[in-house]
Amino acid sequence: MKKQTKEVGTENVMRKLKMEKIVLSCGAVGPDLEKSKKLLELLTARKAQIIRAGPKRRIPAFGVKPDLELGTRITIRGNDAKELLIRLLAAVDNTLKRSQMSINSFSFGIKEYIEIPGIEYQREIGIKGLNVTVVFIRAGVRVKRKKIKSSPIAKKQNITEEEIIKFMKENFKTEIE
Repeated sequence: MKKQTKEVGTENVMRKLKMEKIVLSCGAVGPDLEKSKKLLELLTARKAQIIRAGPKRRIPAFGVKPDLELGTRITIRGNDAKELLIRLLAAVDNTLKRSQMSINSFSFGIKEYIEIPGIEYQREIGIKGLNVTVVFIRAGVRVKRKKIKSSPIAKKQNITEEEIIKFMKENFKTEIE
């Protein structure tokens, strides 16, 4: 039987990080909802999705009724996501806080969209902010997500905060506070 040796300097391909998607979202109700939708479409040149409360969801303290439109979101993947993330990080001075990191993702907010480079003030939108969530993935997560013969994956396949910080520093030159 042959003895398998591991070459020095090789890295396990299954442990490699990938940026899966960026989700941009704005919460709004009524006439502000249309402004939020226009803002996301201005940033991405794609159609925004309307987020609704569930059919049985009711929170009287917040005025949430079943099927009430609560906000909008857009999901971006691939090279478009990388280019957009560079622009969005410039709006927050390429700096993130450790408290914004989570397992498999990180999120940050932009208070005013006019802080994003290349975007000018739009009178019909006014001053609005948005939330940005960046989701990371490793190879093999498809095993958990597929519908037929799905199976759980090990917790070590989750991406820790430290791995995300290292990835952001290496690929986007981001500072972490």
